Formats: sequence, C-alpha cells, structure tokens
Amino acid sequence: MKSLLARFAKDESGATAIEYGLIAAGIAAVIVFIVNSLGTKVNNALKTVNDNMK
Repeated sequence: MKSLLARFAKDESGATAIEYGLIAAGIAAVIVFIVNSLGTKVNNALKTVNDNMK
C-alpha cells in the first residue's frame, strides 16, 4: 500500500494537462472581461447615436 501511494505521489502524467487547462481558463476570463467592457462602450456609443437621431 505504501508503494502504491508513493508511486501515485510521484506520478506527474496529468500535470501538464491541468496546467494547460488553468492557462485556458485564465485566457477565457480575460477575454470575457474585455468583451464585456467593449460591449458596454459600444452599447453606450450606439445609444448616443440613437438619441441624436431623434
């Protein structure tokens, strides 16, 4: 049982996949923040154009 736990603790085969997943999640969070910010600015600009056309 001890050797099984020791082998499990030393096994790093899934570490790279987890790291790539964390990087992808971080990039996705940044993209969501940027799109949300730009969406608000575009919405305000279009509202201003709409108000000026009335």
